[in-house]
Amino acid sequence: MDLALGTKAPAKPLAFIDLQAQRARLSDRVERAIQRVLDHGRFIMGPEVAELESRLAAFCGAKHAISCSSGTDALSLVLMGKGVKPGDAVLVPTFTFAATAEVVALLGATPIFVDVLPNSFNLDPVSLEQGLRTAKGLDLRPVGVIAVDLFGLPADYDAIAEICRANDLWLLDDAAQSFGAAYKGRPIGTIGDATATSFFPAKPLGCYGDGGAVMTDDDALAARIKSLRVHGKGRDKYDNVEIGLNGRLDTLQAAILIEKLEIFEDEIAARNRVAHRYAERLGDIVQVPQVPADMTSVWAQYTLVLPEGRRDAVAEALKAEGIPTAVYYPLPLHRQTAYASYPVAGNGAPVSDQLSQSVLSLPMHPYLEEADQARIVGALRQLLAS
Repeated sequence: MDLALGTKAPAKPLAFIDLQAQRARLSDRVERAIQRVLDHGRFIMGPEVAELESRLAAFCGAKHAISCSSGTDALSLVLMGKGVKPGDAVLVPTFTFAATAEVVALLGATPIFVDVLPNSFNLDPVSLEQGLRTAKGLDLRPVGVIAVDLFGLPADYDAIAEICRANDLWLLDDAAQSFGAAYKGRPIGTIGDATATSFFPAKPLGCYGDGGAVMTDDDALAARIKSLRVHGKGRDKYDNVEIGLNGRLDTLQAAILIEKLEIFEDEIAARNRVAHRYAERLGDIVQVPQVPADMTSVWAQYTLVLPEGRRDAVAEALKAEGIPTAVYYPLPLHRQTAYASYPVAGNGAPVSDQLSQSVLSLPMHPYLEEADQARIVGALRQLLAS
């Protein structure tokens, strides 16, 4: 389909996620924080790491926050702490980033792919039940569930937790995109056995490199993760009591995150204002994301579901106008080469298959000016009406 918005010269390109606007706001504070680290020279496990962990725990109400080197390592550390091994099955949504299933496969266990709900993009409890039957039919031991809070919205944790309790499964919240959100009054970071989050720069709370954290109220799990992230150390780093990994967050990133955490609540409020304007101005012509009254989102992405067959042409036309978009995700995990041999729950994942062909994410960040957002909305409305 050939779509065009006119022949005028394109306006200045917009940012999909404007990290430079945030940097301008925090420049002096971040530079001072970095200088403090350079001055004391404790670049690995310096005092800012412990301070950040204390602040993260206080922010979400978790008993423990353990920082680490990435969101992927955060997931890995929880699974290692839970003793996941070959023969185990871990149920994961197929409509997510590869890291969620990758950590299961790397430990020799089997990811069982579960479909998602069409309105929230999050794990479907009915498909989860089907996935358990699939795992048992393959003589695998179902041990846990990784529920992903896609695009910043919490999954349906009451329903998922009930299934976990009934089947003696642990529950890990993959909150790479949702730290700062809440589910029925409970902050993300306090749900399930543990929560893993990411501080990748494009995340709502991001550092200037890779970083992540695990939140948990389980003392024993927290102690084991602290050991595992430093090669499985015992009394000291030369007394290794089990095989771990090099999973520490460096001090410079911790210092940067401390400053960003200071303005995080303000940025979340700004993200919600942007999301509200999108919903108000686009909800009559396209499927916009909905947040239940008892939840909050941090809007890591603002993702529409476009009519079948329209997405690619719409994205190209917006690009020509200097309006960036992104597709999260063009292929569900069970359709990707590395994961195609792993089991899929029930009759497959038809919702995930359909979403992968129709979702489109618009620019979303706390510094999106209302005039720029009006430009995005106007262009999109014109395209969808054509």
